[in-house]
Amino acid sequence: MKRPILHLTEIAMMAALALVLDLISIKGFWGYGGSVSLAMVPILLMAYRRGLSAGLITGFIVGSIQMFTGYFVHPVQIFLDYALAYTVVGFAGVFTITPLASRTKRALAIIIGVFLASFLRFITHFISGVVWFGIYAPEGMNVILYSIIYNASYMIPVFLLSTVIFILLSNTAPRLLHGK
Repeated sequence: MKRPILHLTEIAMMAALALVLDLISIKGFWGYGGSVSLAMVPILLMAYRRGLSAGLITGFIVGSIQMFTGYFVHPVQIFLDYALAYTVVGFAGVFTITPLASRTKRALAIIIGVFLASFLRFITHFISGVVWFGIYAPEGMNVILYSIIYNASYMIPVFLLSTVIFILLSNTAPRLLHGK
């Protein structure tokens, strides 16, 4: 499938923006990875503007580049925590936001899409946490519970922040979210 130059340019620009936004993050609370940043926002924007494949490609690019600077324990772990975790953010693209839809319909599509993206990303981090980072759980704490708490502690704020940003964008510039 051929992509127009405009789509490829947007994908490259949003991937670069996501990487820059990830540098501006709150990382101090999590010793073994995880941070609250706006890195998902450009990936979500591509998913909503250009659809599922553009969102997946943008996320894959972001995550693949982050693998080179991320916390590394095992090759599968680094793939899960970076390439796959950011690729699945593109699944928000299964939801369409049309500028002519009511604010309520746009908000609902945003909430569900950002939730799906955040939940799928959470699952990849959760699996990695159980398999590779369970050794850091406090003594006597269930590894599954530890991974849920650890990963939810940054993914819930990321979900909320991304949702608020997209609802604000939808209300102020709805055409920005619909580039088809």
